[in-house]
Amino acid sequence: MPKIKTHSGAKKRFKLSKTGKAIRSHAYMSHILTKKSTKRKRNLRKTTVADVTNQKQIKRLIPYK
Repeated sequence: MPKIKTHSGAKKRFKLSKTGKAIRSHAYMSHILTKKSTKRKRNLRKTTVADVTNQKQIKRLIPYK
């Protein structure tokens, strides 16, 4: 069996938790930060678990992570 190539974009965006769930970062944190509140920006820094509907596809994109 040949090796499966890891998706370059996905390996930069996702990582897997110890239980096997895909972890992602929040969007809307790259620019136009002056109008966003400090509380909102602080919460956007945190990571979150990707949606259940996307878990299977993400794991297929990063097989060795």
